[in-house]
Amino acid sequence: MARINVGVLASGRGTDFQSLLDALDRGELDVHIAVLVCNVPGAPVIERAKRHGVPHAVVDHKPFGTDRAAFERGILKILRQHRVDLVVFAGFMRLVSPYFIGEFRNRIINIHPSLLPSFPGAHAQEDAIKAGAKVSGCTIHFVDESVDGGPIILQKAVPVLDDDTPETLAGRILEQEHSFLPLAVRLFAERRLAIEGRRVRINRDGIELPPMA
Repeated sequence: MARINVGVLASGRGTDFQSLLDALDRGELDVHIAVLVCNVPGAPVIERAKRHGVPHAVVDHKPFGTDRAAFERGILKILRQHRVDLVVFAGFMRLVSPYFIGEFRNRIINIHPSLLPSFPGAHAQEDAIKAGAKVSGCTIHFVDESVDGGPIILQKAVPVLDDDTPETLAGRILEQEHSFLPLAVRLFAERRLAIEGRRVRINRDGIELPPMA
């Protein structure tokens, strides 16, 4: 089976991006990280790409203003140049349009720091604490035209402690993201995922998945 080309979009520190690189180094993932695209000049994730010899590009969204289509065309051009098969949003803090999604239909995955459909949006950890939730976690899902509403691939539950702040909860959720994001990419690369309506069925033949509770 040919290795797929993965394009990663990220905006910040790049720890989820690093988790993919680490999984490759450990032999737990067999894909080609073809390119990193970052929308924030100087973001730490760029240095991670440089250290690992991953091609990278910066497409700063700010000069485009409200012209999201032009911004997305710039990113799509890069992804096509690198023959990307799967797009991974690894802390990419921009919403994308239906046009972008249509160009990679069922080939974009995102990681979100809550157990979707609970607490979508940019403040998931804070929202979980304010709501008095006892359990939160992370979700890896396919991206569709909704906000954090695409078909769910994997989830991992993380308890919300009485003394949690958004920062402490985020830190514990992030630890699970670093395990489950590479796993989701592996499942896609091995063609184990089948989308049936709102559900994602996983072919578990020959693979043992970690507990998600």
